[in-house]
Amino acid sequence: MHVGVIGCGSISGIYFENLKRFAGVEVVACADLDLEKAKATEIKYGLQRSGTPAELLADPNISIILNLTPPKIHSTITRASVTVGKHVYSEKPLGLNTQETGMIVAAAQAKGVRVGCAPDTILGSAVQTARELIDRGSIGVPVAAQAYMLSAGHESWHPNPEQFYEKGGGPMMDMGPYYIASLVTLLGPVVRVSGSARATFAERVVTAPQKRGKRITVESPTHISGTMEFESGAIGAITTTFDVIPVPMPHLVIFGTEGTLDMPDPNGFGGVVRLRPKGKDDYDKIPLNFPFVNNARGIGLLEMVAAINRSRPHRASAELAQHVVEVLTSFAASAEQGRHITLETRVDRPAAMSKSNTEDSINE
Repeated sequence: MHVGVIGCGSISGIYFENLKRFAGVEVVACADLDLEKAKATEIKYGLQRSGTPAELLADPNISIILNLTPPKIHSTITRASVTVGKHVYSEKPLGLNTQETGMIVAAAQAKGVRVGCAPDTILGSAVQTARELIDRGSIGVPVAAQAYMLSAGHESWHPNPEQFYEKGGGPMMDMGPYYIASLVTLLGPVVRVSGSARATFAERVVTAPQKRGKRITVESPTHISGTMEFESGAIGAITTTFDVIPVPMPHLVIFGTEGTLDMPDPNGFGGVVRLRPKGKDDYDKIPLNFPFVNNARGIGLLEMVAAINRSRPHRASAELAQHVVEVLTSFAASAEQGRHITLETRVDRPAAMSKSNTEDSINE
């Protein structure tokens, strides 16, 4: 299938590099509001053409839109793409609220097209290895999960840090999708959440060289802690922050009746998975026995194409992304309203990945 990319920012590079070597898709065009950036991207990656988003959406030769625009316009571009009958794979989050994500899911169903959404790290070797351990009972019955994403913020290194402090931004919407999508893949859907949130600093001062000295007004909570009750009965807790000086903490831990899983950063595809069985004083390092260990961003799109060709559900789906967004936004809603939030969406765990895949194709 021919792919057109809308959004030629910093994240686009890894997609262009990876999709060049994946079988089953060909990136033929790119678009950006900055036409010079789009043209430079076309030349750099040897594409057939570049132009405006409207021109790309009107191109009948393109079957799939890869949406790499800033988060605040993800839903706008995705809905526009679906409206003209194109499949879409979007960077996370699918939208900034459940109203946006609900309209996308409904529109895709009405048009008979597929919508997929990052993170596709849930298809990577670390999460899939951990899932295999859970599914075969290596930790017994999952009891609880604990997740941490600790940071002092983006203004010291990111070239455009403003987006992380705007409405709809913040650490939970930025990094939470990796953690929540992983937890749903491992433990199943969430049924109820609660949360507490604060914006510690009303203003952030950029120290990154590109915009050094610029002052950013903070419009979103920047320290959020939440609890989750899973349909399975497990209880989870997560803290994401842009407000602290980090200390070493586990990225993601799953506790079971017969053991504990210590997992690597869910923003990656590989890393070290450790299992501490009941009765042992230390962890066993578990070999990663699934493909996609390195940065394989783009495999979610590739897996969606394979699913379209075989008329089966795809794994990094709009429905999963919709559920993730509801979890993320419900933490803040709980903090504002001072009550638990019962979720309206529900999604099954995505099917486990196959070990027969290779690093350049998904065939099952």
